[in-house]
Amino acid sequence: MIKVVATNKVKKEKIDEFIALAEKLVEATNMYDEGCIHYDIYQDINDPQVLTFIEEWESMETLNKHMAAAHFEEFVPQLGAFADGPEDVHIYQKAL
Repeated sequence: MIKVVATNKVKKEKIDEFIALAEKLVEATNMYDEGCIHYDIYQDINDPQVLTFIEEWESMETLNKHMAAAHFEEFVPQLGAFADGPEDVHIYQKAL
């Protein structure tokens, strides 16, 4: 099992646009991507500019297929346009 935590700092005036577009990515991923166990976006309670995708995948193979999917390739560059700094992505596997 693979877990992904992808944190984005979003320009203050672009938060609503980011969330609306992220919702489309979340819906498409959960609907179409085989091997997706959980895929959602969360907003930091203390800093609303920080939005984080938290994902769970069956394997690296299914994660890689997701990153090659048409909806990922369409939406992720658009989300990047709202960024106020680089995305911070961590990919985890179970240690024990």
